[in-house]
Amino acid sequence: MRQIPGRRFVNITDDVKLGKDVTIFEFVNLYGCEVGDESRIGAFVEIQRDAVIGRRVRIQSHTFICSAVTIEDDVFVGHNVTFINDRYPTVEKARNDTWTLERTLVKKRASIGSGATILCGVTIGEGAIVGAGSVVTRDVPPGATVTGNPAKVMRETNTAR
Repeated sequence: MRQIPGRRFVNITDDVKLGKDVTIFEFVNLYGCEVGDESRIGAFVEIQRDAVIGRRVRIQSHTFICSAVTIEDDVFVGHNVTFINDRYPTVEKARNDTWTLERTLVKKRASIGSGATILCGVTIGEGAIVGAGSVVTRDVPPGATVTGNPAKVMRETNTAR
């Protein structure tokens, strides 16, 4: 378990790959993940095994990033965002380790608003915006803005921001 000087209650297992100049605030759990150069991880964030965070990603407080999530470079993840990696979780599947892991991809320069929930198996396109409180149940096109539950395209641009 690594410690960050000047930070209390930060748990980083030895199998975490941290890039250069990563900023990590207090009350963070990182295990088995990868975090790219110059990224910032706010307080009360957990990033699980097999998650990959790109360079210059900003992850705000109270966010949960589970296994099988890849976030590319220059992405903003707002406060209290939750990623999900099993479409039909049950206690029996968890107990027997028979759950189905589905991958999620957030492409470059996307922004995810506070309180959003991102279901598994989706891709959020390059430069897309997910509105605060939205529930993403299907792919988000590059450059699109989505809002609501379920999230629907409110605006599309021809180019990713």
